[in-house]
Amino acid sequence: MTTADPRSLLYRDDQLTPDDALALTAETLSQCDDGELYLQHSASEAFTFDDGRLKTADYSRDGGFGLRGVSGEMTGFAHANDISAAAIRRAGETLQLLDPAKQVMSAPPGRSNRRLYTDASPLDAVPFAKKVALLESIDAAARARDPKVAQVTASLAASWSVVEIVRADGFRATDIRPLVRLNVSIVAEANGRRERGSYGFGGRYLYDKLFEESEWSHAVDEAVRQAMVNLDSVDAPAGEMPVLLGPGWPGVLLHEAVGHGLEGDFNRKGTSAFSGRIGERVAAPGVTVVDDGTLANRRGSLSLDDEGTPTEETVLIEDGILKGYMQDRLNARLMGVKPTGNGRRESYQHAPMPRMTNTFMRAGNDDPEEILKGMKSGIFAKSFGGGQVDIVSGRFTFSCTEAYLVENGKLGAPIKGATLIGDGPSVLTKVEAIGNDMALDEGIGICGKGGQSVPAGVGQPTLLVGELTVGGTA
Repeated sequence: MTTADPRSLLYRDDQLTPDDALALTAETLSQCDDGELYLQHSASEAFTFDDGRLKTADYSRDGGFGLRGVSGEMTGFAHANDISAAAIRRAGETLQLLDPAKQVMSAPPGRSNRRLYTDASPLDAVPFAKKVALLESIDAAARARDPKVAQVTASLAASWSVVEIVRADGFRATDIRPLVRLNVSIVAEANGRRERGSYGFGGRYLYDKLFEESEWSHAVDEAVRQAMVNLDSVDAPAGEMPVLLGPGWPGVLLHEAVGHGLEGDFNRKGTSAFSGRIGERVAAPGVTVVDDGTLANRRGSLSLDDEGTPTEETVLIEDGILKGYMQDRLNARLMGVKPTGNGRRESYQHAPMPRMTNTFMRAGNDDPEEILKGMKSGIFAKSFGGGQVDIVSGRFTFSCTEAYLVENGKLGAPIKGATLIGDGPSVLTKVEAIGNDMALDEGIGICGKGGQSVPAGVGQPTLLVGELTVGGTA
């Protein structure tokens, strides 16, 4: 529910006032190096249209606070879904277990009035019936595309969150965050064989874009096209071979294989494959990787992170040389560097940790068509599904949802069951060509770490990796 003053969803005169929040934070965190009171109100909805009818229509509201105190390397954290002075005071008793701070309270985050997205709530602007009608239209359009379409699943989701960060030094910052997403999944069937295709998009904006026929129709087209391609797929080869990665969403491989290993906590503890390697060559010349939370309306963007630090563009790898890590306040302080605006949390029920925002590789100078023409054999991976990485070794596995054989500089038959296997530190050293077509994903990424999930963005140009292990079915 949008109100004239969204902060009124956090504060009530009979429960907690802004002045109360400042006073309580100063009182409960007086013996800590750092910390904050994190207040949040959120509303979310999700619709799923499956097998020709509306299967789910969920709506929820939640609100609460998280109180965190940091002393040295120790963190005390308590949360509750009761935003009141009494509850915050009780939570503060937990922090008395921390050792008293041995140094001056950390400096507050920098101030910023930047807004990267609208304050309005996507949940309020469109009636319930219109949301259901959109999903019905998608279902009908997908089935009309091709008689092989056997099943259609369409989902629509949105959330709206009001957060306020309050510090003991008087710092206060507020952020209001919208988020929407549309996804279309298709099952196609022919000759007793069933294959899937999917496409989704979204970002930090209102529902308007999702309801434009050109936009949702494109999503339908892509999901149907991928399913039809996979109906004609042959078994994937296996072994070491060149792999051409498409632009945009395939950057999720970069996110998993390299991104997590460049987060500050793993590197402070020395558990990342990139620990202690600042200034060293970790990738081929031309490879530049950045994390940028300042891109307007993007799924992974934040005007400020969940500790109140304004987000920024952080260069992680520049021309193959490791330049830095993504930092929250705790790890930045202990490593003697500045925070980069990457302190993120799933909700008020979680303490922040260093996390990615929008992580991508910058474009190179190579023509994507010429890169393909130069390949004698290998595979082209256009889209990915799930993946995982071991932070210590950097080893990753990724399944392809759309991929093709490459034969004598041309795309051959689509393949099924292809899995890419490698390790982040070495895969970047095997990059042989970087396209001039960098693209960001369409706004569907969800990043998991330490039991927390947050929205994230990825991207890259067309990328040729000279040698990668393909786990296939052939």
